Amino acid sequence: MFYRDSQNIYRARPLERFPWLEHGFGTRHAPDLTHNPRLATLHQIHSDICVPARGRTGLLGDGDALLESMPGHLVAVKTADCIPILLVDEEHRAVAAVHAGWRGTVRGIVQHAMRGMLEEFGTRPAQVHAAIGPGIGKCCYEVGAEVAAQFGEAGPCHIDLVEANRRQLAKAGVPDPQIYVARLCTKCGAGDFHSYRRDKERAGRMLSFIGVK
Repeated sequence: MFYRDSQNIYRARPLERFPWLEHGFGTRHAPDLTHNPRLATLHQIHSDICVPARGRTGLLGDGDALLESMPGHLVAVKTADCIPILLVDEEHRAVAAVHAGWRGTVRGIVQHAMRGMLEEFGTRPAQVHAAIGPGIGKCCYEVGAEVAAQFGEAGPCHIDLVEANRRQLAKAGVPDPQIYVARLCTKCGAGDFHSYRRDKERAGRMLSFIGVK
């Protein structure tokens, strides 16, 4: 369902059905797109804040989800274990890029992004396609009791951030067949991905982006 292209960027095959869409999940070997003049990013703070880009580019302030429908523009999030999620409204040709770490997941950032798309574009959940990109897997994400309690678990234990966000998308009304999961663990995949859990302060960041052509 996901494949790595010649630029070392992962693509979700189901999103390629939309000829008007461009998207990708960066790896440690992908081209540096951070200075692309079409790109909008955020100072990510592990929040539930969603920011409509509305054609603006550069750093647009604090938040963890960016919304856009302006052709020719890209919105992106940076990750190094947190979960990148790209949302596509096929009806209104609108998109969102979401950064979901454990704090953002607990705060329901992806559901806030869905509500933001409804308010900004009139998005209907039934028309949304969601691609959940590479992030730390349950195999590697062991947390202590305090974090585990936020997910209703007794710690220490392993938490599945991908599944938590998949369930939130389904609860928000996105049909299960329209939620695509990469199932690529950033900590396991040292050859492909940066991982803060593995590399600590030496870890770089990967850019996941989406936009309307």
